[in-house]
Amino acid sequence: MTMRWTGRARRRALPGLAPLAGLALVGVVALAGCGKAESPATTTGGDQGVTADAGGDESPTSAGATENPGAPEVDPCALVTKQEAEALAGTPLEDAVASPGRCAYTGPVTGPTAQVEVYVGPGAKKQLDIDRELGKELRPLPGIGDEAYIEDFTVFFVKSGLWVSIRLVRLEDPTAYDQPLRDLAQTAAGRF
Repeated sequence: MTMRWTGRARRRALPGLAPLAGLALVGVVALAGCGKAESPATTTGGDQGVTADAGGDESPTSAGATENPGAPEVDPCALVTKQEAEALAGTPLEDAVASPGRCAYTGPVTGPTAQVEVYVGPGAKKQLDIDRELGKELRPLPGIGDEAYIEDFTVFFVKSGLWVSIRLVRLEDPTAYDQPLRDLAQTAAGRF
C-alpha cells in the first residue's frame, strides 16, 4: 500500500523545515554581496596630500563627486594625519583604520578613551543634517572652507562642494576642544 501525503500532512510532518529554508535563502543572498573588491587609491594633487579613488566605483568617498560633479575626491586619512589626530585628542592613538569615506584613529585599549573620526562626502553631510534635525547647537565658523559649523566634539565644513566632518570622542569637557577642532578643520580645508 502506497501512502499519499497531502499538503496538510506534509506540513505537520516537517514543521521545522520552512524556517530553515528561509534562513538558508537569507544566508545565500547575504554572501552574494560579499565579493566586491575595493579599488586601490592613487595619490594626486601634487604636494597637497590629497588622495583620489582610482577605481571609479561609487563609494562614499567618490559619491561626493557624484552628488556634485565638481567636487574633488578626497581620502579622509589624507586630511587628518595621525600626529594631528593625536594632538587633537591629547593622547597617543592607534594607526588609521580606513574605509570608503571614513578614517578613524582610536585610542589604545589600555586607555584613555579617545577617538578621532574623519568623514568625507555624503556621510559627513548626513551627520550634519541629522544633528540639525535633532536640534543640536551648531555654531557657524567663518573663514573655514565655503561654509563651516562646530558643535560639541565635532566640526563640519564644505569646500568645493564636498562635506567633511571631524569628530572627536573624549570623556571631558567639550569646550576645551573647540579651538583645536577649529584649527584642525582649517588645516584640513587647506589640503584641497
